[in-house]
Amino acid sequence: MEEMLEIIGRMDPEIALSEIGKVLKTLFSTLGEEARSQFIWELMGESKGDKVTSLVHL
Repeated sequence: MEEMLEIIGRMDPEIALSEIGKVLKTLFSTLGEEARSQFIWELMGESKGDKVTSLVHL
């Protein structure tokens, strides 16, 4: 993990994000829907419970 952060830290942020996107596309193609959803929720910093709570406001 630290090695990856080191490499990303040397890159322009926009280029780093583009490269990370390419890696994620590859990884996502091998994951199930639940694993992808969990990753997205964790990335956004929200728990699964927050999803239900936000739907109540609709």
